[in-house]
Amino acid sequence: TKYVIKNVQWNTGNNFTVERGLQQIEEVISTWEIHESWLHWSEFLQEEDLKDSKRYHYRVCWSIPTRRKPIPRATASVYFVIEISKIKP
Repeated sequence: TKYVIKNVQWNTGNNFTVERGLQQIEEVISTWEIHESWLHWSEFLQEEDLKDSKRYHYRVCWSIPTRRKPIPRATASVYFVIEISKIKP
């Protein structure tokens, strides 16, 4: 089967906020085919101020907690960087 990635309309320039970045990342990962036993949480890590842009770093962490082992033995993380230009709209 062919996997189709949903096109997410990313916010740009003045419309971008850290919270909106998290929402958009959640929108992207909601399209991924991940077994329901995997739970995740997302967090904003840092803002990086560059000459012509700003970079916003995020992490999404997955684990499979159970009643017997609520603290997972292993996790999987995916990191996202959203770059917003200071020059282009």
